Amino acid sequence: MRRRNFLGTTAALSGLGLLAACAPGSDSGSSGDPAPAPAADEVDTDIAALGDITLVVWDQEVRGAQNDAIEALLGAFKEKYPNVTVERNSQSFDDLQQQTGLALSGNDVPDVLQVNNARGDMGTFVADGLLTDLSGYAEAYGWTDRFAPSVLSKMSYSEDGVTFGEGNLYGVAQTGEVCGIYYSQKKLDALGLEKPTSWDEVFSLVEAAAEADELPIMLGNLDQWPALHVFGPLQANFVDAETIVTLGMGNAGADWTSEDNLAALTQLADWGSSGALGDSPNGLAYDDAWPLYTEGKGVLLIGGSWLGPDMEAVMGEDLRFMAPPPGADGTVATTGGTGIPFSIPAAAANPAAAAAFIDFITSDDAMAMIAENGGMPVNRTAELAPDSGVNKDIYEAFDEVSTEGTLLPYLDYATPSFADTAGATLQELIGGQTDPAGAAEALQEDYGAFTEGS
Repeated sequence: MRRRNFLGTTAALSGLGLLAACAPGSDSGSSGDPAPAPAADEVDTDIAALGDITLVVWDQEVRGAQNDAIEALLGAFKEKYPNVTVERNSQSFDDLQQQTGLALSGNDVPDVLQVNNARGDMGTFVADGLLTDLSGYAEAYGWTDRFAPSVLSKMSYSEDGVTFGEGNLYGVAQTGEVCGIYYSQKKLDALGLEKPTSWDEVFSLVEAAAEADELPIMLGNLDQWPALHVFGPLQANFVDAETIVTLGMGNAGADWTSEDNLAALTQLADWGSSGALGDSPNGLAYDDAWPLYTEGKGVLLIGGSWLGPDMEAVMGEDLRFMAPPPGADGTVATTGGTGIPFSIPAAAANPAAAAAFIDFITSDDAMAMIAENGGMPVNRTAELAPDSGVNKDIYEAFDEVSTEGTLLPYLDYATPSFADTAGATLQELIGGQTDPAGAAEALQEDYGAFTEGS
């Protein structure tokens, strides 16, 4: 089962950014530099008047539902803009990530490109001037009204690439993902319990499951990163969303050693030491854990929305999903994100058509087409939810978090090394090799060194 890798592998290419100024075929001034991004009143939305255009699109929408949706959208786009021929280059996420830095800084620049929004990728490219600021297009096409602020923040950076989560917009996504709580309805019924509506009820449910000799929470953390998907939602019960966003985006102004973060780390440590996460969660692989859950081992599984369809195929209607209960702010906040955003390279030959393409594939009609083809659209999510099943729960949970609460960043967004630091630290915390204070210090050391050096 997949887990998106938010660590950028292209940061080493940052020094190539200056080469973009020499890329041929770009809308450039006499100096050879890419043209500045237009203001909203300068955006040309009359794509039919541009004449015959070949629009080069690089994407990683290669999986079944992803590919089906993008192909359907390409057909509809061609009907609307017959003067635009889309030349699609589709490849795996890993392959695209490896090619992106060279493409952006070379002589063969696509018009539309999916760019991973982590600091090592999008942040680096923004700092090097390789991506177009989409703020003017966002205003002209109404993207700021179409997308929730917590969604757009995942694709926003300051112009120098230092501040993540605010500033200019450098990408737009089609799909969403969210971490929440899977539960077995049959297990809750057998325990005489209802779906929890508060974190206190979650904690009570965990205790009741343990007393009944059930595994309270299934976790396979051999790979280290799965614990981040448990800790992220849990952290929101103790720490206000604004602070978590600051920490998760790797922006200065927060502290992992604060009292509320220590409380969250203490709760995770308690779950580890009490056996609530299993006898040896650090020895169980992620892709072995969730199949065990479908076979009846465990009452809860805290994890990502992408697990839903495969687990439902085994568990059927017994499998349910919920957004975590309201957190420290009194509103729901949990770890989540978007699919890989679509960006426009600074040296793109056809930026106006590229923006129209991005607008088209993220429109309200596009959201319906994505849902019809089995994806989870980032907008209109609850409205387009299936009539029943776990995907109905997931769609509604994502909609609740993204529109009424806060979609918190994946904690490994924070720094180029934070995935390794946090993964190892939480694994040690769960296994009892470190205590909450020691864990907090380790997390703060990585975060602090990065933010102080930014």
